[in-house]
Amino acid sequence: MGSVVVTGVSTGIGWGATKILIKNGHRVFGSVRKQADADRLQKEFGAKFVPLIFDVVDPKAVQAGAAVVREAMKGETLMGLVNNAGIAISGPLLYLPPDELRDQMEVNLIGVLNVTQAFAPLLGADTSLKGKPGRIVNISSVGGKRAFPFIGPYAASKHALEGFSEALRRELMLFGIDVIIIGPGSVKTAIWDKAEQVDITRYANTPYGRSIEQFSKFFVEQGRKGGLPPEKLGRVILHALTTAKPKTRYAVVPNFVQDRLVPALMPKRMLDRIIAGRLGFTPEKKAS
Repeated sequence: MGSVVVTGVSTGIGWGATKILIKNGHRVFGSVRKQADADRLQKEFGAKFVPLIFDVVDPKAVQAGAAVVREAMKGETLMGLVNNAGIAISGPLLYLPPDELRDQMEVNLIGVLNVTQAFAPLLGADTSLKGKPGRIVNISSVGGKRAFPFIGPYAASKHALEGFSEALRRELMLFGIDVIIIGPGSVKTAIWDKAEQVDITRYANTPYGRSIEQFSKFFVEQGRKGGLPPEKLGRVILHALTTAKPKTRYAVVPNFVQDRLVPALMPKRMLDRIIAGRLGFTPEKKAS
């Protein structure tokens, strides 16, 4: 069985991928930022799990993690790399501090670049290694194709990741390394607890005050109730890494018709009007 590097495995999709990969006989090198998470997961998953402690925005720490994996692989190639680690920053773009957008892009895009550059040699870009070239799975989102109000920073990072992945897939054909995108909808993870803790009161005195409060409650509620279990994403990741002929992108959503088909077919102006109506985005008429 093969070895896979998965970033951001402490909870959510990364944890689900780790669980399913190990259950199917694979070894997982999983990145976390805290020793406590490494210890907890080591106890949960056993000998098939090897923790790597690094933050994806720290290139030196990422390279150190890659050195640990290279030594463990003993001249063999990795089966896969799953770029999963990410954050979600929200807020109305007219009032969002620019540094927060920078943080969003730093983790969700530059972090993916740091990890990809560090581990690509172990996937086969280093042609001295033995074994078949591996695959890269980049975890995007429904937000990588469609953007909704107040999650513009997150959607921007995932739209960028989609373009990054398209270019990377074509460039890595040189080494036989495939790149696959997975775009999940809502997933039942700790992200909803974090989202609930986001301070939206700083926008209370903006024109978006009432709308963002309404949107936040709906967004968190839908994620908790209608989200997919992380193991579901884990199984899709396993398929993308092991099937003979993977697709270039997998959309994994709770309700295919409602969450993917209808929004894709609906004219964008019509969808705009529906969103505006639900959030009260009806501009006041100015006196002539």
